[in-house]
Amino acid sequence: MSAPRFDVEFITAALGPRLRRPVDPSTIHNDEFTRAVIDSRQTAPGDLFVALPGERVDGHDYAATAVAAGARGVLASRELPDVEGVPVFLVDDTLASLQALGVAWRDALPDLEVVGITGSVGKTTTKAITAAVLGRGFRVQANPLNYNNEISVPLCLIELRPGTQRAVIEMGMYTRGEIATLCRWAKPRTGIVLNVGPTHLERAGSIEAIALAKRELPDALPADGFAVLNIDDPLVKAMASHTKAKVVWFGLGAGADVRGSDVESLGAEGFRFTLEFRGESRRLHVRLPGAHLVSNVLAAAAAGLADGMSLRAVAEAIEALDVPTRMRVVPLADGTRIVDDTYNAQPASMLAALDLLDEMPGRHVALLGDMLELGDASRYEHERVGERAGEVLDALVTLGDNARLLGTTAQRTGHGEVHHASSREEAAALLHALVRPGDAVLIKGSHALGLESVVATFEAESEAATTAPGGESARETES
Repeated sequence: MSAPRFDVEFITAALGPRLRRPVDPSTIHNDEFTRAVIDSRQTAPGDLFVALPGERVDGHDYAATAVAAGARGVLASRELPDVEGVPVFLVDDTLASLQALGVAWRDALPDLEVVGITGSVGKTTTKAITAAVLGRGFRVQANPLNYNNEISVPLCLIELRPGTQRAVIEMGMYTRGEIATLCRWAKPRTGIVLNVGPTHLERAGSIEAIALAKRELPDALPADGFAVLNIDDPLVKAMASHTKAKVVWFGLGAGADVRGSDVESLGAEGFRFTLEFRGESRRLHVRLPGAHLVSNVLAAAAAGLADGMSLRAVAEAIEALDVPTRMRVVPLADGTRIVDDTYNAQPASMLAALDLLDEMPGRHVALLGDMLELGDASRYEHERVGERAGEVLDALVTLGDNARLLGTTAQRTGHGEVHHASSREEAAALLHALVRPGDAVLIKGSHALGLESVVATFEAESEAATTAPGGESARETES
């Protein structure tokens, strides 16, 4: 049986009655589309451009730009007189049609098995680790970045290639029903649930509602599948009775099928731990910053072992891990180390980042911003993080109304100086004045705060210092 082709014929059949008119035959060539994209700036030759209307911009206005960049076709909901020479698939609803194409293409790959991953924190990192582990035994693809919603998961499904044996798909949610929908499309055989926390609590309403939404992944698994569940999280542990799949427990606690023990933090150099499975064990060194990642590594190991991989193969994959994580340690020219964890922030990841900082040599300084979407739990969680910040930090800058409370708590419980900024620019200036050569500096807050620009400023200064005469940094020469 020949491999399926994601071409005009396939798309036409998949869309069926959604197509408002046939594609102009003069534009049809014997070409496959390599993937679907929704951003004309990311278009490459061979892409199918999907024109999605948005609140601020309309993709239809950029269709001609996408074609000029090499798009071989356009999925649109209105006529495009400025697009010539490529097939235009005219439908009423481009998002629904994109989703239909994703489902149809996934169904055209019957030998593919999908591993779904959800959790309140750590999905993207676990996805990368799981793909690396499974890559020792299978041909693997994983969705890029944090593509995990009703738009990006269909894009990921379309990008899967014939011959791929395992696809690792991240699944996010704001409310109940969203993960169930993603599961209907992706049809996972293995599902990993990492944890349940207050992320998106403001939208979901309660921790219990978040747990019910995350439970939709194990709920959707087939009887011959695997529910890979965190034995250390009570809300995840309770999901075991709601799945038809075989439960595979991972964690540090007793009773875990895939267990970690004797965790030894090495600070920015990663951590060591013992991986235990069915009476065998391996002592491993993970070269990723933050011992809190042991849970993510165990989840990935459990997925590989459930899928028939040997402990030796899984252990070798873990020892060789070199995957991007949301947290990175950036060494500067003057010996300062920046812990860049600016992608997002919620209580568990804040505490884990502070724990890592606490293990690093030098003075401990931080710029901490708001943790958003915590709802009624916001005050409690910011105070809880503030208590730990007070224990760890020699100096703290906070940004945002909620983070002000964090700083007040740190000031009350700790010994370091605390400053509050009313803007990102003020926060950067305050931090710059506080940091000395050799310090360990944590920069973290919700993505909306844009704190990655503060990290970029420090990196640019350091790079300039290494190329300047004498190689002195600005902080070294100031007096």
